[in-house]
Amino acid sequence: MCGIVGYLGTRDAFPILIQGLKRLEYRGYDSAGIALYNGHLEIHKCKGKVADLEARMGSNVPQATLGIGHTRWATHGPPNDPNAHPHASNRGRLVMVHNGIIENFTALKELLIKAGYTFHSDTDTEVLVNLIEYVQDKQEVSLDQAVRLALNEVVGAYAIAVLSSDEPGVMVVARLGSPLVLGLGNNEYFVGSDATPFLDSTKKVIYLEDGEMAVLSRQGVSVRQIASDLPVNAVIHQLKMDLESIEKGGYEHFMLKEIFEQPKSIRDTIRGRLNSKSGVVKMAGLESIHDALMEAQRILIIGCGTSWHAGLVGEYLIEDLARIPVEVEYASEFRYRNPVIGPKDVVIAISQSGETADTLAAIKMAKQAGATVFGICNVVGSSIAREAHAGAYTHAGPEIGVASTKAFTAQVTVMTLLAMYIGQSNGHLSAERCVEIAQELERIPGKIESMLHLDAEIKTLSAQLVESSNALFLGRGYNFPVALEGALKLKEISYIHAEGYPAAEMKHGPIALIDEQMPIVIVAPRGDMYEKLVSNVQEVKARKGRVISVIGHGEMEVRALSDAVIEIPDTLDCLSPLLTTVPLQLLSYHVAVLRGCNVDQPRNLAKSVTVE
Repeated sequence: MCGIVGYLGTRDAFPILIQGLKRLEYRGYDSAGIALYNGHLEIHKCKGKVADLEARMGSNVPQATLGIGHTRWATHGPPNDPNAHPHASNRGRLVMVHNGIIENFTALKELLIKAGYTFHSDTDTEVLVNLIEYVQDKQEVSLDQAVRLALNEVVGAYAIAVLSSDEPGVMVVARLGSPLVLGLGNNEYFVGSDATPFLDSTKKVIYLEDGEMAVLSRQGVSVRQIASDLPVNAVIHQLKMDLESIEKGGYEHFMLKEIFEQPKSIRDTIRGRLNSKSGVVKMAGLESIHDALMEAQRILIIGCGTSWHAGLVGEYLIEDLARIPVEVEYASEFRYRNPVIGPKDVVIAISQSGETADTLAAIKMAKQAGATVFGICNVVGSSIAREAHAGAYTHAGPEIGVASTKAFTAQVTVMTLLAMYIGQSNGHLSAERCVEIAQELERIPGKIESMLHLDAEIKTLSAQLVESSNALFLGRGYNFPVALEGALKLKEISYIHAEGYPAAEMKHGPIALIDEQMPIVIVAPRGDMYEKLVSNVQEVKARKGRVISVIGHGEMEVRALSDAVIEIPDTLDCLSPLLTTVPLQLLSYHVAVLRGCNVDQPRNLAKSVTVE
């Protein structure tokens, strides 16, 4: 959840590290810092954002060609200057940045205190850098061997980058459970939590695997296993991402840009996978586990946050179109509740980043139990993509805004294709129905484009929620998960307390909250449960609730009961979440902007949740 950058080469390191930290700031923005080597190790760090670090340093920037940097999401200790990274060892000859959690840091800290070490922060990171120094002094070994030996004493997750004043041309990096990417340039090397920091310098990368470390020097890069010290034949990948995709492109915020990118991201996710004339779905990842899907007694879908909501839509889709029982689980609960999993189960893991710690751990548990794992993620080369037996990329492109938008609709699009594939293969989905869904799915991007013209109207409407302290989102059937997602978006970025509910459950508790101050957002496109929703709206209005409705074209009953409406194009019930989600994203965005919130970097949140 923190961001790590590193540079070793011939250019001035400071602007490269600062630019890299700005590109990684979506991963954490409680504090920031850099360490540079210019004859000695020099650390600059502070609470706040990367811009605060720049302002504090001013023109006091040493020239250096080696350095590391970090932007933090606090785990151990509050966001303040002492807890900011990088951290130095007691003797000052080592500095380190770290992403992850060292679970046995208390025991290690006690050992080091007995050995005479003192600590100046609350972090587990300071414990680890001093452990490395302690091992190096006791064993009289090189930096890379000290790092390796120390990490073999560590319990937890980490991605680290370490410098030593005794070995000024060397950087040692390692990972376990937290991503780390090496960029290979022309006589220069880069390190990042992802590839965005160095995208304008090189597209040749090495993805470190769990349990691997690398030594970067001016002579090259060597990769080894942490446990055994055996060399690894690292594979060099060529990135397809371009720099334009991680810039705002004229939009005020990344979130708004990504909302408007959804027609393209859905088209890209469908492209080459769906024949609209025949309705046939062809996906290599699904074909590689065809037999497991056909023999599956049930399908388990696991995810967190927005990805869990996409999984709920997937449950409706698979059970409706393929008639296979589905269970949707929070990955964080699944991995700890001793679930019953077997070889006849197929587990679908959904994650935007492909690095979500709980989802990754749940995948490993499922594989150990003999289940087949299918991953759905957005980041090429990510841990989940490599860990799953098979999978599908969403092709949404980089998503920088912390609140997920285009990743959600791309995930739902993949779930739609998956449900269609299984239904076609097991005979539960007729050819006629396949063609109908396929042709309508191809029309969805155009319908979203038409809805985006409602942006100004939704902005005006958002003023009705700005002063609210609470909000309730209601939906039924396929749009119950959309209500959950709409509520999540609002509370994530505007800090208004919001809850999503199945509309029929309102009278089993939440109806007690409804009065003239409570805005109720009803997701009510025309579909199988429309008449039931009309009754639910009537119940809200009887208690003077303020109703904002998302309705289909020409719907009159809910319109007549609503204080405000957002009208969307009609579509098939099973595809409606791809449309109904978009106005809720825009509504949350505009409410947050009007409230003066930092839309792209909401407080306490980070984009990629790589710790428990």
